[in-house]
Amino acid sequence: MSTASTTALFDRLRAIVGGDGILTAPSELLVYECDGFTIEKNKPDVVVFPTSTEQIVQIVRVCNELDVPFLPRGAGTSLSGGCLPVGGGVTIGLSRMKRILEVDYRNRFAVVEPGVVNLWLTNHLKPHGWHFAPDPSSQGACTIGGNVATNSGGPHTLKYGVTVNHVLGVEFVLPDGRVVRAGGPTEDNPGYDLTGVIVGSEGTFGIATKAWVRITRNPAAYRTLLGVFETVDDATNTISDLIGEGIVPAALEMLDTLILQAVEEAFHFGFPLDAGAVLIMEVDGLEAGLDNEAERIVDIAKKNRAREVRRANGDAERLLLWKSRKQAFGAVGRLAPSYCTQDGVVPRTRLPHILRVIQRIGEKYNLRICNVFHAGDGNIHPILLFDERDADQVKRVLAASNEILDECIRVGGSVTGEHGIGVEKIDFMPKLFSPDDLGMMLRLRAAFNPEGRCSPRKMLPTAGACIEASKAGRRAAL
Repeated sequence: MSTASTTALFDRLRAIVGGDGILTAPSELLVYECDGFTIEKNKPDVVVFPTSTEQIVQIVRVCNELDVPFLPRGAGTSLSGGCLPVGGGVTIGLSRMKRILEVDYRNRFAVVEPGVVNLWLTNHLKPHGWHFAPDPSSQGACTIGGNVATNSGGPHTLKYGVTVNHVLGVEFVLPDGRVVRAGGPTEDNPGYDLTGVIVGSEGTFGIATKAWVRITRNPAAYRTLLGVFETVDDATNTISDLIGEGIVPAALEMLDTLILQAVEEAFHFGFPLDAGAVLIMEVDGLEAGLDNEAERIVDIAKKNRAREVRRANGDAERLLLWKSRKQAFGAVGRLAPSYCTQDGVVPRTRLPHILRVIQRIGEKYNLRICNVFHAGDGNIHPILLFDERDADQVKRVLAASNEILDECIRVGGSVTGEHGIGVEKIDFMPKLFSPDDLGMMLRLRAAFNPEGRCSPRKMLPTAGACIEASKAGRRAAL
């Protein structure tokens, strides 16, 4: 953009959001050059913080008039570059739209703005005996708008379902500035399921400004168990056997020995540092019958050579255990200056195989890789440890990541279970989908976003631009 055009853009945006709602200084924009996927970076030209749907409409119209790309951003916890401003332009930060507008306990829904932090809603509902079921590990920071964009998962979505299963409707600003609503507080709206199409579209269809979300009653009781295993194979075989026996835990999470070291140093829970892996296994529901279900889990774990199975004693110990799991990614900072988290999915029965492959790939590229993941649905999160200041380490991390995800595809899985495609995994889309499939997806995106100004160069490869400008550095490294 020319200096005159930039000045005109800044002036018009400032008139919409006020002087305290806009960032233009290079030092301030550095904060917004990437999200949780730190390997690729690019600064936006400007960041604005609207406080209403009406302000977002005005911002979008200005961007269209001046032919400037724009994209929404929540808390920036995306791990796939979903918040990366590939071509610069305007980042629309939604963090000031943080009101819980309505809670209807009788009809089991809440209405929230996109900047409401996931955990805020659950804490708001807790005194009344309710919660918001999708619980990403970053729930203390991530926003519901971001959850909607990426169809986030979390430990307890094994039983309760991912974000799309808890979104009844959305209010949406289309890329041309029109405001539309898909769905709403009723359970079954006639016509096409546009809400289901919008959830998980990663900001490429427009900007969600309000969401009607389903709320869930708290279970009457829990049983939370920690299985300690000598090997990862024994832990993953336990996972397959549990599901095979018809037991659907509320959550089923695995941590390997390397991540246990970091988590124990951070939280002092008492994890056994000599274990090959541990499983966090939780069942919930009515008090009657939970002890029997917990005993079945213990028997299956011991059949798979569990060294011991501990039971959380009381709510305080249970909450500390879950705090240790959900903040495990933050604890990884104790192991290395940088890390890259992958998000592959494999059939549960292939978990032992994929973890052995990950170990071999780590040895091949001389990288330490730790594992903590949603074991119950086969959603793996290998964490590759490195120092991004070392170009050779970056090169090895990217090559190792590609091999891990290629193997996920080969065994019948996918390259993402909840983090999304963003910019990180665009190259994998042609490996997962045929040209006809991708062509149909592009037609769908064009129906919402015909000019391509909203969240450009995300999710889908396009003719002549399968590798986007932001990936030039990665290609050079490889």
